[in-house]
Amino acid sequence: MSLGIVRLNNAVFYAHHGVMKEEHRVGGRYEVDIAMEVDFEDAAKEDDLKKTVDYERVYSEAREIITGNTFYLIERLAFLIASRILSKEPASLSVEVAVRKANPPVGGPCDYAEAIYKAVR
Repeated sequence: MSLGIVRLNNAVFYAHHGVMKEEHRVGGRYEVDIAMEVDFEDAAKEDDLKKTVDYERVYSEAREIITGNTFYLIERLAFLIASRILSKEPASLSVEVAVRKANPPVGGPCDYAEAIYKAVR
């Protein structure tokens, strides 16, 4: 087996998550990185999408979870995205998801808060 990584970097969504009521009402910018560990040697040799991950579908799954729900924690978003991808992409041996929340309400300047979760088959 040879391992490779397929990544989606900085997928951006507007959604309504957070602990504060205002965050649910106003919403904010969320950035997502997804790294999937895959044995894609056969896919590369045969140029066959069915033997690797479909990152268009992965993006769609992430978008559905982020924009179709309202949660308190970005940890929940990272967990749900990683879990769904691992269950729906049989070629993925592991999935690492980072969710960043831009300008979190922390009482001062802060570019983003980030939660990273890794799920392993």
